[in-house]
Amino acid sequence: MSELIHHLVKMLIKFASIWFLVLSSGFFSFRVLHAQNGELPFAAAQASDTSVLLDSITVQGFRLSHQERSFPGSISVLTANAIRSGDGTNMATALNTLPGLSMQSGTYATNRIVIRGMGSRTPYNTNRIRTYLNDLPLTTADGVSSPEEIDLHSLGRIEVIKGPSSALYGSGLGGSIQLFTPVKWHNGGNFSLNYGSYNTLKTNLSGSLSTESTNLWASLSRLQSDGYRDNNAYNRTALLTTAQWKKRTWSVKSTILLTDVKGEIPSSLGKTQFENEPKAAASNWLAIRGYRQSQKVLAGITVVNILSSRLNNQLTLHGKWSNSFEKRPFNNLTDQNSSAGLRNKLGYYRQKTDWILGIDWIAEQYGWKLDKDEMLLNENMESRIQLSIFGIVNYRPVSRLHISIAATLNSIRFKLNDRYAANGNQSAERTFPLMASPRIGFNYDFGENLVVYASVGHGFSMPSPEETLLPEGDVNPDIKPEQGMQYEVGSRLSFFNQAFEVDAGFYWIELHDLLLTKRISEDIFTGMNAGRTRHQGLEILLRNRLFDYSHFPGRLHSTLSYALLRNRFIDFTDDGNSRDGKTLPGIPEQTLQLQLAWNPSGSVKLSTALHYSGDQYLDDANSLKYGGYFLINLKASVQLPLRKTAGLSFYAGINNLSNSHYASMLVVNAIGFGNNEARYYYPGLPRNMYAGIEVKF
Repeated sequence: MSELIHHLVKMLIKFASIWFLVLSSGFFSFRVLHAQNGELPFAAAQASDTSVLLDSITVQGFRLSHQERSFPGSISVLTANAIRSGDGTNMATALNTLPGLSMQSGTYATNRIVIRGMGSRTPYNTNRIRTYLNDLPLTTADGVSSPEEIDLHSLGRIEVIKGPSSALYGSGLGGSIQLFTPVKWHNGGNFSLNYGSYNTLKTNLSGSLSTESTNLWASLSRLQSDGYRDNNAYNRTALLTTAQWKKRTWSVKSTILLTDVKGEIPSSLGKTQFENEPKAAASNWLAIRGYRQSQKVLAGITVVNILSSRLNNQLTLHGKWSNSFEKRPFNNLTDQNSSAGLRNKLGYYRQKTDWILGIDWIAEQYGWKLDKDEMLLNENMESRIQLSIFGIVNYRPVSRLHISIAATLNSIRFKLNDRYAANGNQSAERTFPLMASPRIGFNYDFGENLVVYASVGHGFSMPSPEETLLPEGDVNPDIKPEQGMQYEVGSRLSFFNQAFEVDAGFYWIELHDLLLTKRISEDIFTGMNAGRTRHQGLEILLRNRLFDYSHFPGRLHSTLSYALLRNRFIDFTDDGNSRDGKTLPGIPEQTLQLQLAWNPSGSVKLSTALHYSGDQYLDDANSLKYGGYFLINLKASVQLPLRKTAGLSFYAGINNLSNSHYASMLVVNAIGFGNNEARYYYPGLPRNMYAGIEVKF
């Protein structure tokens, strides 16, 4: 505990000066807006912490607030109840309920999120996806996102925008994930404790203090586990806090996130060991007790101001810092990220049109060094400056039709500073050509039972610092961002007085200059552009409340999500081998998730989640395929009121009821070094149990 306190204090001291400047600048910037004709104040823009009907959820995609029903494109929303539907320790349980999104989780510290086939080739983390917390960028300078490090009890809502139209939120071609803290404009608190298999213990304490115009909310959480496998222990502590000030003509919101994480690394296994010794760690990682440890700080402030009855402005200042160390069999990696940024959005609102003009500026530094046996092997620092100018026009010629036209112009340059003199000076600079990303979408409401939407948009993803370098360490002068065009159509239907709802869509993405992370040796990766790919898919989400009537014993709700994915190489040659027509590896051909929640009485709830993940290839040549698997999870909870504003609940559950043996994460194009098998597989957890208690006061 003393070591943890030391880390938290050290992070606070490091960031104190930056936060003071951000806070000071924010208070003396533009006085803040609240909502005018579609632009809502922060409190109103957040959804409540309870489950709500599909067309009642307010979302903030594309920098505007909308009802989900009228949103001109594909967007998925998870409310607080949906986020915590499982054991509350793994974000994959929640995100995998959304069609078109797949989160593979090898361990608490090793995860990969794929949206519509984007990001499947990143070996051990999430790339090609942009993530945000309260509109502050979580994605680091090396392109890596780790939203799973935020405790689920600290979130009030998750929004997922799929496809390259997310370029309006940055350069994530796969999509963007927006995390929002709860909005609680009242005094109260919440304490939860969860204990499960493998000595897994999670605690969370949160509370809010409010006056008529001021709100302070904070959440302190800790997760620790011995892990199912050898060398698999994990410890994470996080402090997340927000403060809001609201007046008639202005409002201010600040967010601070501190995390301290240490996770041992069992790594992936070859087929023989995966089938016979799934609890084992890879021998080389076990021998040195490999692990990764990191401390991170994120802070930002948003100031909104009404300039006139039709004109308002929103200014966000943000910064983040992280320091990490990874002990590996072949060398040790020390890396550090830091960034500062500014986003400003000016809005002009009329009865039939909304006009948004904005600017995004981010300066980032990513430094890393390699050493072995206390001998320095390499050290580099890469600096990046990203500037985006964006505009959005929303037009409502009639009340039922909503047309959205948007575009962003992006300028990105980076500089490599070689700090290791032994191999010569490899410093260099690179400026990418200006990239324009237009988007147009529309939504038409035929009545309370049918809405249709369609969109066309362009997006891109930048190569990570590792991908910008050649194997020898020089800057690759030929590497390009990958770019794509997405086309999508869909509909939102409701029947029987909104007791049965369907959200279905089809997308088509043409991607060129595909970025591939290629493994040269056990510790050296490089990037390459590899022709064109095509991503096609069908996504369906069904919500059913047909049995929510007095003649049924209690209330029965069901949610079914299904995705059929077809991802192909169109033009791709690797080391002289053509992969044209082959299926992209690491992406299930189809996924299906069914959730049932039954309330036989007001205080008792029984739920089950059935998850199917289809076949997927393990390599570009499609010579190896991993078969699909099926999981069943059960959970029961009881709520007991203590008094009018307080309550006590107990819950317990079983994951993987059928004790299926499966791989929860796969490493595509794995290489076997020496005479060892290629290590493709991260074993999933066998049958495991948990129980918990939650107190609201």
